[in-house]
Amino acid sequence: MIEVIKTYPLATLISVKNNTPLITHLPLIYNETGKLIGHIDIYNPQAELMKDDNDITIIFSGPQCYISPSIYASRQLPTWNYIKVHLKGKVKAIESKEALKQSLITMTEFLEAPDHKYVLEPDNRAMNGYLEYINMFEITIDSWEGKFKLSQDKNLKDTEFARAELIRANQASVEAFLEKCFKI
Repeated sequence: MIEVIKTYPLATLISVKNNTPLITHLPLIYNETGKLIGHIDIYNPQAELMKDDNDITIIFSGPQCYISPSIYASRQLPTWNYIKVHLKGKVKAIESKEALKQSLITMTEFLEAPDHKYVLEPDNRAMNGYLEYINMFEITIDSWEGKFKLSQDKNLKDTEFARAELIRANQASVEAFLEKCFKI
């Protein structure tokens, strides 16, 4: 589950205010203390809930796709394969602007791996100008639930076919979707 978090760090954060769910998508970094670190724009409606030990639900999503029976060697029914990690935890605000600044640098470093083509420097004027508009928070994880539906109940050959289809379908769907979005 930690590998899913590190590989697919864009999380779905869900909080509740006045019986209404608030949902935000943010990258979260899993740190060496076992907590998640994130940043949120102060104007995001969910920002006020990212403190004071508020409860939060977090979802990390890995690859997913429809699996047609046609890809299997044996008779099967259609299914959907996916990887999800559901977490519940408590949020705590980190008020230090120096900690925020270092966290932004650390997050950029993590997200730029392995090539590190861009380095966010501590004296970056743009970053320093936005520090007042960003809140930092950490999440202490209370519960973990991994949902890995990968045709693992099938025979070895069919599981391998499903794995190959998951890879193929994700590459193809990203290409097709982006082609539609960026038509000029």
